[in-house]
Amino acid sequence: MVKRSKGLRSKSRHILRKKPRDRGKISITRALQEFKEGDRVNIVIDPSIHKGMPHIRFHGQTGKILGKQGNSYMVSINDGNKNKSLVVKPEHLRRGY
Repeated sequence: MVKRSKGLRSKSRHILRKKPRDRGKISITRALQEFKEGDRVNIVIDPSIHKGMPHIRFHGQTGKILGKQGNSYMVSINDGNKNKSLVVKPEHLRRGY
């Protein structure tokens, strides 16, 4: 028997899949978008960019910007009863309401 792999992207075939029209390079505005401290953001993972990608379990969650860390943002989310902070590149973030 072959041992099953359990990497970071396991069980993510459908979640981390782009539609055919969305494939290719992203627009530069997605990479250069700015957020202020306290802004609400949605975590939507872009599978074509591996740097600054949060774990797949946080895909679709909404959080609050805590601050900046280099080119990335620190995002605070609630995971059950715990408050967690993630370091995420702006390509994986969208404005939340």
